[in-house]
Amino acid sequence: MANITNARQLGAEVREARKKRGLSQEDLAAQAGVSRAWLTRFETGHPTASIEPLFRLLSALGLSLDLAQRTVTEAEAAVLAALAARAKR
Repeated sequence: MANITNARQLGAEVREARKKRGLSQEDLAAQAGVSRAWLTRFETGHPTASIEPLFRLLSALGLSLDLAQRTVTEAEAAVLAALAARAKR
């Protein structure tokens, strides 16, 4: 199972699943009831891809989305602390 923490990673995982199943973007888009343009944006991690088509896409691939508590790395904690300190200024 992949540890997904951003849109780009999720898009890459979906693209990999599509390719493993031998599906073109056009084929998967048709099966999921989404546009090929939306699928292209989603697979590249474009931040404006809306979420509802995501669930149709995952369903068409036989995948589900699981949520789990994520541990923040030291590097992420440092960035968050720096942003918080900056916001206080």
